[in-house]
Amino acid sequence: MSAATVLDSIIEGVRADVAAREAVVSLGEIKERAKQAPPPINVLAALREPGIGVIAEVKRASPSRGELASIGDPAKLARAYEDGGARVISVLTEQRRFHGSLDDLDAVRAAVSIPILRKDFIVRPYQIHEARAHGADMLLLIVAALDQSALESLLERTESLGMTALVEVHTEEEADRALQAGASVIGVNARNLKTLEVDRDCFARIAPGLPSNVIRVAESGVRGTADLLAYAGAGADAVLVGEGLVTSRDPRSAVADLVTAGTHPSCPKPSR
Repeated sequence: MSAATVLDSIIEGVRADVAAREAVVSLGEIKERAKQAPPPINVLAALREPGIGVIAEVKRASPSRGELASIGDPAKLARAYEDGGARVISVLTEQRRFHGSLDDLDAVRAAVSIPILRKDFIVRPYQIHEARAHGADMLLLIVAALDQSALESLLERTESLGMTALVEVHTEEEADRALQAGASVIGVNARNLKTLEVDRDCFARIAPGLPSNVIRVAESGVRGTADLLAYAGAGADAVLVGEGLVTSRDPRSAVADLVTAGTHPSCPKPSR
């Protein structure tokens, strides 16, 4: 029997937390709440706008770095991101390792008008209806956390509720699985969630093999405009930025700098 990975440990906690929430709010009730929520925003349209899109993240902590930022007012941070030109705001809702919550998702949804990504370890249909009930327009599906049947089922359910899935991969084999499942947005994470090791060449290796109709998101290692431009040169349509923004003294300006670089005429354009 192989040793448990970091990802295994996280998912074990997530399953326990989901079960606890479902004991309070049943699947039937959360489905009804999802139906009553305002309709989701078209994330694909936002990510297909000209230039390299910035997905700005509300992120308090991570398994690899521990505490990153004390975010007393996630709504204020989200408004700064929106004012800076972010196309999507990502909100961590996993509570044990990332110190996120659905309260953060609610606060951000009430504060901004752009699409919101629920970033969590989605392993059960309940979480998809929960994301919609709390105003998410997009959610994360991690290929390494799911077998193929579960990946395809959860992706189908996500899209049936009008949301978009950001399907995360770390290897070429996972990218093939994402495509087989029908992913329209694929994120390449340079960090291996099983070991927390980083492979910065990961995106440049995987992105060229993705079809031109798939939106390609670079998910790790963006600290400034040079990183964004490097990912753009490797074929990124968007970058997801967390730590580099929450640790910035001026998140709005930090986002604006990335947006300016990503829309500048000299920025490499994705091949389509």
